[in-house]
Amino acid sequence: MMAGHAEAMLLHQAHVRAMLAWLFGDPTTWISGARGGPSRNETESAAQSAITPSRLSIAKDRCTVGGVAWATPQHTRGQVDAAGEYLAQLFKDPSSVEFEEFDRSFAILDNWRASHSYPLQALKMTLIGRARSVDERAVVAQRLKRVASVAGKLARYDGMKLSRMHDIGGCRAVVKSLKDVIRLQGIHEERAGRAGRAELVKPYDYISTPKADGYRSVHLVYKYRTRSEHLSVYNGLRIEVQLRSRLQHIWATAVEMASTFTGQALKSNIGDEDWKRFFVLMSSLLALKERAPLVPGTPTVRAELIAEAAGLADRLGVEASFEAWRTAIKHLPVQKKEGANLFLLELNATTRELSTTAYEKGQAAKANEDYAAAEKRTVSQPEIQVVLVSVDSVAALPRAYPNYYLDTRAFLAELRSSDVGEVT
Repeated sequence: MMAGHAEAMLLHQAHVRAMLAWLFGDPTTWISGARGGPSRNETESAAQSAITPSRLSIAKDRCTVGGVAWATPQHTRGQVDAAGEYLAQLFKDPSSVEFEEFDRSFAILDNWRASHSYPLQALKMTLIGRARSVDERAVVAQRLKRVASVAGKLARYDGMKLSRMHDIGGCRAVVKSLKDVIRLQGIHEERAGRAGRAELVKPYDYISTPKADGYRSVHLVYKYRTRSEHLSVYNGLRIEVQLRSRLQHIWATAVEMASTFTGQALKSNIGDEDWKRFFVLMSSLLALKERAPLVPGTPTVRAELIAEAAGLADRLGVEASFEAWRTAIKHLPVQKKEGANLFLLELNATTRELSTTAYEKGQAAKANEDYAAAEKRTVSQPEIQVVLVSVDSVAALPRAYPNYYLDTRAFLAELRSSDVGEVT
């Protein structure tokens, strides 16, 4: 029995090390047999094992609404913040890991994330009505932030509290034009003070003031608010609503796709300077099309923008890369389910395989559990990205998440129409 317990502990520790490698970057700097830990093969093997599933599962206590069971917060805000601080510290010094504390912190984060599902759904339904009053073909989607992204953000921003992170749950509307974005933003702000509605905490206008990395969009941060005693457990949870034009969405998803295949965190403004500069310039070219403010630090004359962007595109082989990335993706069969609106996407960038699992309206709890399980299963495989999203139907997925479908056609069309892709 003692030998079995020791073996289980070693296997569990290997699993946690693999989880840390997945969350916090290159495992070779601190996970190696030379430093007394398991070898990479042992780590990867352990990562596939179901170690301490009870600690890493989503809380069983639920709030049932309309026949659907939703996860509820099971920890105090202080416990949530302490878990976030621990994970942020591990990001900075992974060698300080304490396995039981890691288990506990990960479980708290997992439950906190899942608890945003109901407020997120409520705000998404409001967003659908408003967005389609502006653009009947608007694409509306929602997602829960990946654990790796949550941990990384906590580490990058000193003083950030997990309980106050406003984009754990996020929904997005993509409308045809910048004019539509402005109209939609006006509708949200006009109705923000009405009784019984979620509280608009703060708008972030990254179109009037683009981010230095080129990102352009409007973000509206809400606090969920209700008078219903049944749902009051969700009061105060923050949800981010994103409003994008079609061109802004094309740019953002192209950045994510390039991040996936170049192995860089370009979305977080981390990586090769040429790639970062190229996307900054492309953002300004798209802003010119929308007659919107340019990204700071870029040429204000179109010809100069094109010349610099074209030079970088030629040096980086941007057009050839985006053409290559969109070829030969293999869509694994999707089990059709009537009325499905939740989808678990799993993209393997190495094999170019995309698997999609569909969930019906009443399966939100199972979808969250499968999401956590998929993240655990792929802890030591950075080439695999997993995300749980919600759209109207499986047919809407490629428009909402072209980066998962390796659909680069829209970005390539903009590249060529701007004359950036014409360099030989």
